[in-house]
Amino acid sequence: MASEIVFAIPGDIDTPTGGYAYDRRLLGLLPDQGVRVRHLALPGSFPWASVGDLAETQALLQATPEEATLLIDGLALGAMTDLVLRSVFRPIVALVHHPLALETGLPDRRRRALAASETAALARARHVIATSRETARLLAADYAVPPGRLTVAEPGCDPAPRAAGSGEPAPVLLAVGAVSPRKGYDVLIEALATLRDRPWRLRIAGATDRAPEETDRLRALVAAHGLGDRVAFEGSLAGDALENAYARADLFVHAAHYEGYGMVLAEAMARGLPMVATTGGAAAETVPDGAGLKVPPGDPAALAQAIAALLDDPARRSALADASWAAGQRLPRWELTAATVAAVLKGVTP
Repeated sequence: MASEIVFAIPGDIDTPTGGYAYDRRLLGLLPDQGVRVRHLALPGSFPWASVGDLAETQALLQATPEEATLLIDGLALGAMTDLVLRSVFRPIVALVHHPLALETGLPDRRRRALAASETAALARARHVIATSRETARLLAADYAVPPGRLTVAEPGCDPAPRAAGSGEPAPVLLAVGAVSPRKGYDVLIEALATLRDRPWRLRIAGATDRAPEETDRLRALVAAHGLGDRVAFEGSLAGDALENAYARADLFVHAAHYEGYGMVLAEAMARGLPMVATTGGAAAETVPDGAGLKVPPGDPAALAQAIAALLDDPARRSALADASWAAGQRLPRWELTAATVAAVLKGVTP
């Protein structure tokens, strides 16, 4: 294997998203698997990197040790031009959380450009690590990645205490994830607007500054439906604050149009939260049948029906919580994720 793995990640490694959390855990655990790994910070503008940022990326990659192997996060790799990659004479392993072109709300021209650049970039990779079976299937079918060069390394999940619930008369619904069009919060708000006659309160725990126009649009939608006293945008929560949010929730709701895996779904199951989730992307597999109510993405009526079913039937909600807890205990741990990635890296030679 290479004497050193350089893990190239765009932007701030402490960004509170599932993809960055995955990368942070690999950086911390790969040394325990016998892999020497070094973090290389790339410009944070990916996947919309400027010409200047692409030139800086090229220089950073060229400056790595000649005997190193590059593990490159797909958020950057998929948007790199062939001009950058063909000048970097190092073995490349790609880490793909989800294909860039599947981000919700992209204009068709930009979507096609991202699909083309990611296909070309993945063709230069010695091996591709996907974080879900669904993503691996997409990469093989739509991005011409040979199955023999694909490995699935699903995110791990830490053990957690079972959620106790809010104890409030109005059940507390919890949604976790940065505000962006892909997360489908508009669909969730439209669904809940039809359930005004029922008691509930929604907490949205996720960064509101990643897509400020979307945040403004959602706040206006909440106001238009008269739900300002029932929907709270709480910003990004971490550490004890996030743990408390999970612990005091009565129902986990997830309305995303697409997920490469959906780490927050696993975190909710690890705490035994009953859930209603959409089936976009890998989320359909992340939540096993019976561990939650699953509905098609982008369908407010179906989402509202599922939420109402659990609001109206505490016994069913409790039974679903038991099934969620049981599924959560079977989730893989981060040590397995790191071991899977380490095996791939050890098999790549300069």
